[in-house]
Amino acid sequence: MKSLIIGGGGFVGPYLIKHLRDDLGQEVCVTKMAHETIPEDALTPRAAGVAPTKVYDLNILKKEEIEDLFKEVRPDRVFHLAAQSSVAVAWKNPSMTIEVNIVGAVNVLDAVRDFLPEAKVLLIGSCEEYGHIHEDEAHIAEDTTLRPGNIYAATKACQNMFGSIYAEAYHLNVVMTRSFNHIGPNQLPQFVVADFCKQVAEIEAMAEKGETDLPSIRVGNLLAQRDFLDVRDVVRAYAMVIEKGQPGETYNVGRGKAVAIQDILKTILKEAKVTIAVEKDPEKFRPVDIPLFEADASKLKETTGWEPQIPLEQTIAETVEYWRKRTD
Repeated sequence: MKSLIIGGGGFVGPYLIKHLRDDLGQEVCVTKMAHETIPEDALTPRAAGVAPTKVYDLNILKKEEIEDLFKEVRPDRVFHLAAQSSVAVAWKNPSMTIEVNIVGAVNVLDAVRDFLPEAKVLLIGSCEEYGHIHEDEAHIAEDTTLRPGNIYAATKACQNMFGSIYAEAYHLNVVMTRSFNHIGPNQLPQFVVADFCKQVAEIEAMAEKGETDLPSIRVGNLLAQRDFLDVRDVVRAYAMVIEKGQPGETYNVGRGKAVAIQDILKTILKEAKVTIAVEKDPEKFRPVDIPLFEADASKLKETTGWEPQIPLEQTIAETVEYWRKRTD
């Protein structure tokens, strides 16, 4: 079995590489953008005698590059992770987000249609696609009406539609996810849990140097509730749904229980070695913020047998420790 991960230079890619190769025994190839790097520990197999992961530079906006890669690698499975995935960045640069998330995805689908019609393909979407949910829709199933509330969400909803259409019209084995908030070590601090953990580590480092005038941790909307899941549970779900999911179908990937950002913050502050005050920062508030996202993941569980395994407290503790090791 050979798997190709498109967009492995981000947060999820290294975890997916290790899971497919080291846990499932697959041959893995991965793409990244030219300026990106993938951690060496993700590319080096745990066991002796296993081939290292091959890495290719790829721009998904250049269809000919995708075609050349497919002809060379000939994967059995294609995981399409490449995206502009920040809501904040999407507000600032809509056109780039639209181009990467829609045109890039269609380029991949076209290349699959032309060169890998038998391959299984997974398109990664987002819970943001559901957008402005109603009060009676708090536990969100896949058939909940999509009402995207931001630019990023709209592009992911569009990608999902194309995936469904290509599966039906061209008889491709394309499945999709709507993934809820996934967290863990190595996530960029533009995402809330990584941001809070990084700030805590920096304030601790200041205290260790003897500074007494410590800053507050700066936060945005603490009332929003999100369904947080460890990234290692997420990649297990991806590997299972690409094998057992039905072509053209979408699967929520989430824990199934929303947690308020203020409760996440409390858990993070419990990990801190010093007392840290909290201060609201207007710059950290989104132009539009949806109050509640909670996954109904029963379709995923019934189809694949997947269940989350890693407690939220463990993920937070490991993420704080990750930032401590990277803070002077």
